[in-house]
Order: sequence, then C-alpha cells, then structure tokens
Amino acid sequence: MLYARAVGALQREAAQACSAMATLETYASQTTHKVHFDVLSEARHACYKARDAFYACLEKESDKKPTEIASVGLLYPVECRQSRAEYVKQCRPTWVKHFDRQYCAKKRVQRLLDDNESRRGPLSLPQPYTFKPTR
Repeated sequence: MLYARAVGALQREAAQACSAMATLETYASQTTHKVHFDVLSEARHACYKARDAFYACLEKESDKKPTEIASVGLLYPVECRQSRAEYVKQCRPTWVKHFDRQYCAKKRVQRLLDDNESRRGPLSLPQPYTFKPTR
C-alpha cells in the first residue's frame, strides 16, 4: 500500500515535470524567432528624438504650472501633452520610466547646486514657531 502511494506520487511528479518541460519548450520555440524591433537602431533613435523633444518642451514651458502627471511622479504642463504622448508611443515603457527617473535626478542635483540662493538646497516649507517668543 505504501509502495503504491509512493509510486503514484512519483508518477504524478514526473507527469508534472514533463508538462512543465513541454510548456517551457513551447514558450522557447515561440520566443526564439521573435525580433524586438523597438530595440533596433532606427527605433532607438526615434525614441531618443521623441524623448529629447519632450524634455525640450519641459524646459521651454518651465514657467507654466505643471498639471499633468507622468511616471515616477514627474509633472509637466498641459502644453507638453502631445510631445509626451509621442514620447510614450515611441519608447518602451521601461525606457520611459528610466529616462523620467534620470531627468528627475538631474533636476534634483541641479536645484541643489543652483546659484540662486532662493532655490538652493532642499525644499523648505514655512514652519510654525516651536518656541514662544520672549518678551
């Protein structure tokens, strides 16, 4: 009885392993011949061009209030919506996220190193007095 259960369990495990191998082989046969056109040279250059156009729009429209939300918390004005749509269309989503992170990090460093004293350092918010004024 115990031997029959063990043999049955081994047969089920072997069947599952064969099924998993067949699934893996099917997946491998489907993906090995697939060419990712979005990482080829022409597509990369189109992505870079769209990215540069979007960030140029951000710099040009920097005086306007940002109302649109992009990935990783990047805010941009409504005037850049069309260039953002083209940028997202031309680039892979992981690239868009990566470039947005890079842009935000660059802006953060630029703000910290800025010569304008009012913009230098971390953002400061008005704080309530923690001590009572002395008379």
